Amino acid sequence: MELKNKLYKNIGIHVITALFTVEKGITKVLLIRRTNEPYKGCWSLPSGAMYNNELIKVAALRELKEKTGIELDDLSPFRTFDALDRSPLQRMIGVGYIGIIDNKRVEVLKSTNKTSNADWFSLDNIPTLAYDHNEILNYAIEKLKEKIITTDILKSFFPNGFTLPELQDVYESILNIKIDRRNFRKKMLSVVIDTGKEIKYLGRKKAKVYKFDYRKKDISIF
Repeated sequence: MELKNKLYKNIGIHVITALFTVEKGITKVLLIRRTNEPYKGCWSLPSGAMYNNELIKVAALRELKEKTGIELDDLSPFRTFDALDRSPLQRMIGVGYIGIIDNKRVEVLKSTNKTSNADWFSLDNIPTLAYDHNEILNYAIEKLKEKIITTDILKSFFPNGFTLPELQDVYESILNIKIDRRNFRKKMLSVVIDTGKEIKYLGRKKAKVYKFDYRKKDISIF
C-alpha cells in the first residue's frame, strides 16, 4: 500500500442501521430526521461515520445510541454499499446493520444535537430518505424476512417469552403472508421451550409462554 497514492485518500465508512419492530401486527422501521447537511431536514435510517479508532459494529451501536437513545448489545450486518456517489462530501462506503426490538421496551429520543425527530414508520409509508437509504431499507427488509425464518433474531423482540399466536402474528406481519396455524404450531414446538407460564394475548384465552431453544439453530418454518 502506497500511502502517498492519492487514490487512498478521502474515503470513509458510514454505518447504517435498519431497526424494526412490530406494533399491533404492523411492521415498522425507526427513522430519524436530520438537522445537518447534507440532506438537512430529510428522514433517514440511524447512521453516521465510523471513527478511525473503533470497530465497524461498535460504530453502528454507538451511532444508534447517539441518534435515538436506544442501546443494544448486538446488531447483524447484512450488506455493503459502495456506489461512488453515495455521499456528496467524499467517498463513503456504507455498511448496513439490521435489528429487531420490542418498541414498548425502549424510549426513543425525539431530538439530539444532530436530529430533530425520530419515529417508527410502517413499511408502506416510507418517505424519500437521505443518501441511498431507501435502497438500503429495501435490502434490509428482504434480509429481515430471511433472518426470521432461518435464525433466532426474534430473541431480542421476545426477551420474556411469547405465546405461539403472538409469535405467528409477528411472522405474518414481517413476511406479509398468512401461515397455516397447525403447521406453524407443529414446527415451532420443535424449536421452543415451555416456560411453564401462561398469559392472555389480545384478549384471547390463556396460552402457554415459550422461549426459543437456542441449542437448535435451524428454526425455518418452511
